[in-house]
Amino acid sequence: MNAVVRIGSRASKLARTQVAEWLAPLAAQYPEVRFKRETILEGGDQDRITPTLAEVAKTSGGSAFSTNQEAALVAGRVDVVVHSLKDLPTAVTDGTMLLVTPGPRQDVHDVLCGSTLDDLPHGARVGTGSPRRIAQLLHFRPDLNVIPIRGNVPGRLARTGGRDGLDAVLLAAAGLNRLGLTPDVHQALDPTVFPPSPGQGALGIQVRTDSAAARLLAHTGDRQVDACVRAERALLAELHGGCSVPVGAWGRIGDDGLLHLSAAVTSLDGRTQVTATGSAPADSPSKLGAHLAADLLAQGAADILKAIRTY
Repeated sequence: MNAVVRIGSRASKLARTQVAEWLAPLAAQYPEVRFKRETILEGGDQDRITPTLAEVAKTSGGSAFSTNQEAALVAGRVDVVVHSLKDLPTAVTDGTMLLVTPGPRQDVHDVLCGSTLDDLPHGARVGTGSPRRIAQLLHFRPDLNVIPIRGNVPGRLARTGGRDGLDAVLLAAAGLNRLGLTPDVHQALDPTVFPPSPGQGALGIQVRTDSAAARLLAHTGDRQVDACVRAERALLAELHGGCSVPVGAWGRIGDDGLLHLSAAVTSLDGRTQVTATGSAPADSPSKLGAHLAADLLAQGAADILKAIRTY
């Protein structure tokens, strides 16, 4: 069989690197298949205007980094979309599905670039485009002046010490690692204290349900990585949160073989935070995510999220 599989992704260097990362192990497995890459611009790629917290607070539905790709998939213009899983809403578009998450998962840490947290002076200006990171930073350092920024990873990294006068920027280790970027001064933040976005560091491989691509790729992926991200995304879904709300979750398989999950919901101003941890067999990720979501809701997470949506 000679087949062509059209792969949709965003235009950035990071998106191209993620496609290459996913394709690398498939070349030998599917020598008869030609994988063809298609570039799809997203709203977040075209609009580089820095969002205000009020604008971000209302973005709990679709994603500025996945909507157009999903539309192209449904329309049949591409057969597969390779996402950064953290950018993909928990409710995928009707008629599509996620394959088993590929492994290995990249580093889940958030990384403070340009300084360490303890070395940041009072009132330091820290840039990040993530409401979750803004909220978590302000929870532990309410004195910081957190500046919402957008743009690709190299562009955001370059804003430290430049004309913008940012003392540091907060980025995902996964993006830095995939692009081979290592800041001279940096600190990886403890994911049990600063839990990352659900799905951070993982790829989301989306196909049309019952399509030829779905059948072809049905046996790809890493079941352990998949269990971790399914627990994280199940928690987010139970909280009815989108990928732009301050919910952090980190799943990992421990030495005991169990799936462990840590999570936090933080108000946009950082003043209020509720946390939960739990563990379960690795074959019950959705139940674990739902259990921790219930714990967070019992502690007041619903009030935090309601305030964000009406900000």
